[in-house]
Amino acid sequence: MDEVPLVPGECIKAVAKDVMYICPFSGLLTGTLTITDYKLYFTSLERESPFILDVNMGAVSRLETISVPSHGENTRGLELVCKDMRSLRFAYKKEDGQPEVVELLAKHAFPLCKGLPLFAFLYKEEFPVDGWKVYDPMAEYKRQGLPNESWTISKINSNYELCDTYPSLLVIPTNIKDEDIKRVAVFRAKHRIPVLSWIHPESQATIVRSSQPLVGPLDRRCKEDERFLQTIMDANAQSHKLTIFDARQSSVADTNKAKDGGYESESFYPNVEFNFLEIPNIHVMRESLRKLKEVVYPTIDEAHWHSAIDQTHWLEYIRLLLAGAVRIADKLESGKTSVVVHCSDGWDRTAQLSSLAMLILDSYYRTLRGFQVLVEKEWISFGHKFAARVGHGDENHANSERSPLFIQFIDCVWQMTQQFPAAFEFNELFLITVLDHLYSCLFGTFLYNSEQERVAKQVQTKTVSLWSYINSQPEDFTNPFYVDYEHHVLYPLASTRHLELWTSYYTRWNPRMRPQMPVHQTLKELLYLRAELQRKVEELQREASSSHSLSSSSEHTSSPSHNGGTPLHTTV
Repeated sequence: MDEVPLVPGECIKAVAKDVMYICPFSGLLTGTLTITDYKLYFTSLERESPFILDVNMGAVSRLETISVPSHGENTRGLELVCKDMRSLRFAYKKEDGQPEVVELLAKHAFPLCKGLPLFAFLYKEEFPVDGWKVYDPMAEYKRQGLPNESWTISKINSNYELCDTYPSLLVIPTNIKDEDIKRVAVFRAKHRIPVLSWIHPESQATIVRSSQPLVGPLDRRCKEDERFLQTIMDANAQSHKLTIFDARQSSVADTNKAKDGGYESESFYPNVEFNFLEIPNIHVMRESLRKLKEVVYPTIDEAHWHSAIDQTHWLEYIRLLLAGAVRIADKLESGKTSVVVHCSDGWDRTAQLSSLAMLILDSYYRTLRGFQVLVEKEWISFGHKFAARVGHGDENHANSERSPLFIQFIDCVWQMTQQFPAAFEFNELFLITVLDHLYSCLFGTFLYNSEQERVAKQVQTKTVSLWSYINSQPEDFTNPFYVDYEHHVLYPLASTRHLELWTSYYTRWNPRMRPQMPVHQTLKELLYLRAELQRKVEELQREASSSHSLSSSSEHTSSPSHNGGTPLHTTV
């Protein structure tokens, strides 16, 4: 048997021979199952091109014993239900000398339940690039032109005392007293006060994110909160309005109001225009993805493919998110009006909408590095609860906190790359790699629920960043067709007929759904070809300019410039 490839820090824990993989596509395959503290590695017995299955433990959602009566006595069956849209079934003889396969798998798939560290803390790979340096909040706010006369970078949350799920640095309006900010925090769910995410370089209109106000059934008021939103509106001289987008369904927001949550009343917040985006909650999204998995794995019903996808409502929810993001972006771009975005707690739908709107408005976030900054800023630093939503290392698969919010966001990004194939510097492999490592627990990037938790666990010194891996081999993740559409605002068409199921991600385990030619290799070759042609163009330009300067040294000619400063607006 060939040696099992191991990453630095990975150890083999057990090897089980004569294990049968019950493949839904190829039938029974007999081989060897190797269990490490990072992955499960099955290789079939064929000498020539054996079948290999390599599954990292972080992708396992639950383990179930299944009956396999047709395989004789003493045969145990095992199913691994995975978070990445597949389920794997094995059968093995329970004999003396065979390792306790189920116990070992459970131990390393759910290390937190067994008092063990997540594998990211054992991984020892060294990369030439330090991904932890990708996001520097001060540098990112400076890129946006902050601080300025209306907005300041505040350290009021430097010890996470104001809000334990927010980052330590916050951009808030200038001239607001600390005592007033603390009163606003008490009035907002989880103390998540309105803070700036992005500012328009021309109009100074802003995207501000927060959680719901705690108005309750009696319509409680908070003068400081009302003044705070007024100050946000006043910071933008171009508009005398402020638009609030509440991501929730209005009926759910009313239910929240009865339980002490709620939303801003236009009577108490003058010049505020209020909108519900009618996006369902995390439980609805979890159920939708569960239905989608049933449709795409293991067998696909070709005759009812479109109706089956339709009944999951997955693309309808993608449409709602994109439509909401377009409304937010357009309010800033065309309406020159500042926007406040919130849901209930401000860490799920709010993150989806703010980051998608920023991607629509700002071409920097469409670069390979800029997108990493966007994820670090809007998702990781602002406290999207990755540990709760993904369940890293935790066996409690039925936990109602689990939900595929980040997957939906990446799906929305993919939809935009389909509509604007030359506008994004990164390729599809990059998006799939990000989602694979959302689960893998190989890198520290997506671990824990907040910046405060990551600081306490010393994630940046004890684990490796996913961006270290990505940025050490950027050619694998670069789109060869990329053109820097600087200042272009990209409004995706958010209608169901312009959206499609991302089959390269959701159905990739089905060999019948794979492209016959590996697309990523072709793209890589195109990238090399593009670089080669670029070099030739530059060479010819140098030759042309030197011969030009020889022939016309006496007269000065200039070529028309294309550096016009007017922003261009693109729609497809």
